[in-house]
Amino acid sequence: MADRKILIISYYWSPAGGPGVQRWLKFTQYLPDFGFEPYVYVPENPSYPIIDQSLEKEVSPKVKVIKRPIWEPYKIAEKLTKKNKDFKAGQFETQKKKGFLSNISIFIRGNFFIPDARKFWIKPSVKFLNRYLKENQIDILVTTAPPHSMHLIGLKLKQLNPNLKWIADFRDPWTQISYYSQLKLTLLADRKHRKLEKEVMQTSDLVISTSYTDKENFEKIGAKKVVCITNGFDSEINTQKTETKKFTLSYIGMLETLRNPQNLWSALNELLIENKYFEENFQLKFVGKIADSLLEDLKNSPLKNHILNKGYLSHHQSLEEMNHSDILLITNFPQEKSRGIIPGKLFEYLASGRIVLSVGAENSDVEKILRQTQAGKHFLYSDKDEIKSFILSEFEKWTNHMQPSVSPQLQQFHRKELTRKLVEEIKKL
Repeated sequence: MADRKILIISYYWSPAGGPGVQRWLKFTQYLPDFGFEPYVYVPENPSYPIIDQSLEKEVSPKVKVIKRPIWEPYKIAEKLTKKNKDFKAGQFETQKKKGFLSNISIFIRGNFFIPDARKFWIKPSVKFLNRYLKENQIDILVTTAPPHSMHLIGLKLKQLNPNLKWIADFRDPWTQISYYSQLKLTLLADRKHRKLEKEVMQTSDLVISTSYTDKENFEKIGAKKVVCITNGFDSEINTQKTETKKFTLSYIGMLETLRNPQNLWSALNELLIENKYFEENFQLKFVGKIADSLLEDLKNSPLKNHILNKGYLSHHQSLEEMNHSDILLITNFPQEKSRGIIPGKLFEYLASGRIVLSVGAENSDVEKILRQTQAGKHFLYSDKDEIKSFILSEFEKWTNHMQPSVSPQLQQFHRKELTRKLVEEIKKL
């Protein structure tokens, strides 16, 4: 029996960096094992905010990649102000105060480029793919977003081909994404965003969320069928303990000021002052892009002599740094609306076999996963004393060379198991 063909439309693809790339990079690696022939449609000349050349090695030779040119206005916007490079990546939260040009750029982005600035790729892509799908007898289509223009390509192709099975994969929500409220939308623009979102939710044959909370919210919007398939890890679970010379708490990734766990830093500073042995053996390691103001504050505290800042490293190097840590830190926004955010790196944290310390909103999806896998503990931003006790407890385990146990529940988050779940859902369509 011949393999079924499946076409994935994505803006982000190798050599783009970040967790959004890895999701379908990994799905397409495992889909052939389940009898599917993957095709991937991506821009030929994209404007990526982060590049990670190491991910090119992970593109499966069984994937047929189709590239078509895209025109996008970000190069013009970046000439107005360099800060627009952050907005391109959806990093609106990195600045509390924005200049006049930044505010104008955000207003134009939200009101004139609906749903986003990649909208100019919709029409030429629909024209090309409508023919390509028929010529290659492809009957399963996946659109993965953001940017949500990808879903509008899927919407128009579904309208032209009613028998096409269309899956809309939401790596992040649309109108419920954290920075939506900062887009300075007019009432008319807001209505258009919500109308298009609802149309995608109700027209697609299946909506996929990456978190449990997003699934609930999508159902409230009106999605007719939603399933949650989280992100995951691709490596074998690391059960080997790497002895660290110092008790190391590590943060891997980008950390901006609005996710700054100040109570954690306060707890660590108190431990450094109160506990001489802890002071002699503690290290705070950063791998990635850390807000300058955050680093400046830490350098004016007792932590200043304990910081190891490695800067941005490749994905492979970042995994190595995880393995040479004792506690891995993950932070989310404290607001209730962020409880459905599950950062992709959480799953690589889990696979590392290291203890995870999470700070974020109450009743978050991250907390649910940590409780289920017994891989760490979640705290609120106000839980300074609890955080302090937790770190001290883990430090004592490190002192006594005690290894953390690995839960069998972790295996469900392996990318192959998640691909199996995806395939089961496709077969139901």
